[in-house]
Amino acid sequence: MACNSHFAENFLKSTTKQFEYYKMLGEKAMDQLNDEQLFDVPHEDGNSIAIIVNHLRGNMLSRWTDFLTSDGEKAWRERDAEFENAFKTRSDIDRAWNEGWNVLFEALDSVNKENFDTRVYIRNQGHSILEAVNRQLAHYAYHIGQMVLLARMLKGAEWQSLSIPRGESKTFNAQKFSQEKGDRHFTDEFLEEE
Repeated sequence: MACNSHFAENFLKSTTKQFEYYKMLGEKAMDQLNDEQLFDVPHEDGNSIAIIVNHLRGNMLSRWTDFLTSDGEKAWRERDAEFENAFKTRSDIDRAWNEGWNVLFEALDSVNKENFDTRVYIRNQGHSILEAVNRQLAHYAYHIGQMVLLARMLKGAEWQSLSIPRGESKTFNAQKFSQEKGDRHFTDEFLEEE
């Protein structure tokens, strides 16, 4: 069954914006921390933000390298090692973070209406493109949520909200409802600030 090209294009555009949004949230959370805080482990069995970045990078490299042609769980992946501290500096973290995201965005750019019906596999489990992309989007949002929570706990009262600050919902909504109705992606305003 051939895919609806309009659906494929809209899906890919929307999910790309969602991935960009979560990438931005992770970056804004990390930007609020000093270098030492990126390596802070909240408890013995916990993960620092640096470790979460290492895991995200490993997952992204595995899932998105040769996305359409090879299993998403690569033989060369060392998943257990992703939960060890592999970095020494903030620049190590930034480099790994960007490496993972670059592979992800290149893979998404390779998907189009002609190959949207390709079956992709993760640990021999077949996925439609839609299922595989949604699986990863949810996984990354989960871990970036952890990063944001850790950063917020580390910053305490100095934390700068990444969404609508407390007590400002009415103002935010009034501004939104003052605009004309139209087709806009909710991430546009956040990504334009970049």
